[in-house]
Amino acid sequence: MFRRVETGGYEEFVAGRYREIVRFGALLAGDGRLGEDLAQEGLIAAYRSWPKLGGPDGRPEAYVRRVMVRTAMRARRRRWSGEVPTGEMPDASGPGFADQSDLSVQMFDVLRGLPAEQRVVLVLRFWADASESEVAQTLGVAVGTVKSRTSRALAALRAGGLLLETSKEMQ
Repeated sequence: MFRRVETGGYEEFVAGRYREIVRFGALLAGDGRLGEDLAQEGLIAAYRSWPKLGGPDGRPEAYVRRVMVRTAMRARRRRWSGEVPTGEMPDASGPGFADQSDLSVQMFDVLRGLPAEQRVVLVLRFWADASESEVAQTLGVAVGTVKSRTSRALAALRAGGLLLETSKEMQ
């Protein structure tokens, strides 16, 4: 299934950046466990392309994030994921980082309720600290689309009680 690739540095990359990559995926998906799935998709793609990414000009984390964003956007279009529920639930794992505070639980609830396009724009703009033009380029949309999605998503966060109105909006 996997072809043999030169993986020098790959293990160090994963060990050093795994937690941040999973957090990014959890924010994209609005769910911690789905975020781990997104991270795995990105890391598998990076493994396959490691000979190009592992060099001095490679940007493996940017590549992994791009794969994760595209996977998250594709997942929203999919009606059925192929998963079939079972009668027995597996043992529950320990609490993830998203379960550590009431605010993070509330944030994930609101993020989960947003359309995928708005959620991805928020994560890229405010967590990954990308500019509007960088987000537009990543998603293949116009800058105006990024602005309108950001505006709608922030309005939803305000409606959920997670953001206060700015002084400009109160005038």
